[in-house]
Amino acid sequence: MDPIQLFDLASRQAEWLSVRQEVVAGNIANANTPKFLAKDITPFDAVLDETRSVRMAKTHPGHMSTSSLSDDVEVKEAKLNNEIGVQESGNSVALAEELTKTGEIQRQYTLNTNLVSSFHRMMLMTVRK
Repeated sequence: MDPIQLFDLASRQAEWLSVRQEVVAGNIANANTPKFLAKDITPFDAVLDETRSVRMAKTHPGHMSTSSLSDDVEVKEAKLNNEIGVQESGNSVALAEELTKTGEIQRQYTLNTNLVSSFHRMMLMTVRK
């Protein structure tokens, strides 16, 4: 079993949250755009499973770059909200659902930041002694 690299994991989740926030903000911005279909991204656990696989190292500038997290995140059409369905304009954005997602993103980002801060303080305490 590979050791868990906490700071790398937190960094990957922060990147994922940034991409998700961008997609949700795009949905909210296009809430009144005719025929706009809401989008969402792959869940973080699926992205994490994808990034755990062994990749070839880039040892020379001429080599192709390894994929970054944002390349592993797939933006796809969101599932249709049964409460609103498709509106007369063909739009499928449910503002209440998108605002709920922004709250989830904010809570996850806060948790991520607090965990990293706690482990950082703990590491500093062990180095000082």
